[in-house]
Amino acid sequence: MIAAENLSRFRNALPFWLSLSLVPVAVFSAGMGGYWAILLPLWAWWLFTLLDAVLGLNLENADPQTPDADLFWYRLITLIWFPVQFAVIYGMIFYATRADHLGWTEKLVLFFGVGVISGTVGIVYSHELMHQKNRFERWLADLLLASVLYSHFRSEHLLVHHRHVGTPRDAVTARYNEGFHRFFIRVLRDCPGSAWAAEKAMLARRKLPVLHRSNPFWRYGALQLAAILLALAVGGWEGVVLFAVQAFSAIWQLELTNYVEHYGLTRKHLGDGKYEHVKPHHSWNAAHKATNWLLINLQRHSDHHYKPDRRFPLLQNYAETEAPQLPYGYPLMALIAMVPPLWRRRMNPKVRDWRRTFYPEIEDWAPYKAGTLPLPRL
Repeated sequence: MIAAENLSRFRNALPFWLSLSLVPVAVFSAGMGGYWAILLPLWAWWLFTLLDAVLGLNLENADPQTPDADLFWYRLITLIWFPVQFAVIYGMIFYATRADHLGWTEKLVLFFGVGVISGTVGIVYSHELMHQKNRFERWLADLLLASVLYSHFRSEHLLVHHRHVGTPRDAVTARYNEGFHRFFIRVLRDCPGSAWAAEKAMLARRKLPVLHRSNPFWRYGALQLAAILLALAVGGWEGVVLFAVQAFSAIWQLELTNYVEHYGLTRKHLGDGKYEHVKPHHSWNAAHKATNWLLINLQRHSDHHYKPDRRFPLLQNYAETEAPQLPYGYPLMALIAMVPPLWRRRMNPKVRDWRRTFYPEIEDWAPYKAGTLPLPRL
């Protein structure tokens, strides 16, 4: 176990700061143009996947009782990320809309890559921040999500996903045999409504109307509108288009990750709309060292569901007997997910093994696969 005094040293947190390497890569890609525009996704996904192959797994656990004061250098990278991402997005819009050497194809590819910064890193950091009790950190989470026009994710994630993961009420639990592209459309369709309904229900319990000023959707809308208007001011309508491209790219990457995290894993229905408690075996995990640096230990996903507000350096690794393990890190698994036949060939046998291991008593999986079991109680 890694002791608290070791965690307090900057050199131990330094690998998690590798996300900053994406910033000079973005500047270089924009300056060079041409085929260099594709460098950002190659850097983020392929470089870290290659590092996984070289560096292997990290199975060490930190002391979960480590106080926040000893995690300063880990927390700092998440605290500074919004101004970094803000500068990259709007600085790139300003530059690209005035750069004569960039054609439209190069600009679209380049801003797909900017979405790697705001999606693979920014949304993951916002996910860490939204789970904390500190109001400033939650505000940073809202600002990061507004910059990709996906503010409702905070409400959906905290109020729906964590409560109902592995049940038919959770849209982002991918069903067995459901291809990513169909899943993506379903999530885009269902999640904003489920987030709104969850906030409406919370307000109703406080005997407040849905349009009360405390409804966070007012804040979500204002921040997203401000983000769009700033893109318009910096780069005109071309800037708005490029901003939308990076936002869509970021959302696509988020939902690819959601797809991988819980594919085919369901909680046992106990009857009468009751489901078992969430357990470690309801999330796919990956102990690959480099991609856990990039994704700030998001791949230790079972422990995140066990202790949602646990800081990322303290998330615990689980053995394969306790939680299912992926053969590769999330970035490579996400690439495989883009080809549904390849994904099913790789993952369906793992899901069937998971069923035999954890639920040998269930004989009929059809209602679980179809998502037709009763909705869990609210």
